[in-house]
Amino acid sequence: MGRKDANNTHSAPVDTYRKQIGKHDYNKEKRKLKAAKAAADLKKSSSPVKDTVMVLITGLLLIGGLYVGLYWYLNKELPR
Repeated sequence: MGRKDANNTHSAPVDTYRKQIGKHDYNKEKRKLKAAKAAADLKKSSSPVKDTVMVLITGLLLIGGLYVGLYWYLNKELPR
C-alpha cells in the first residue's frame, strides 16, 4: 500500500539551500543572543567583594549612629 503523497517528498535544491541558510542564521543569532544575555547578567550581578564592603560600611554607619545618639542622649547635663 503506497503513501498518499509519496511523489511530493523530494524538495527542490533551492529550497534545501534556503533551509540550510536559515538554520545557519538561526544558530548564529542564537550564539549572539546568548552572549548578549551573559553580558547583561554580568552587569546586573555584583561581585561578592562589593557586597561584603557594602554590608560592612552599612554596619559601621549603624553602629556609629547608635554611638553618637547614645553619647548625645547620655551626656546631657542634668539640671540641679
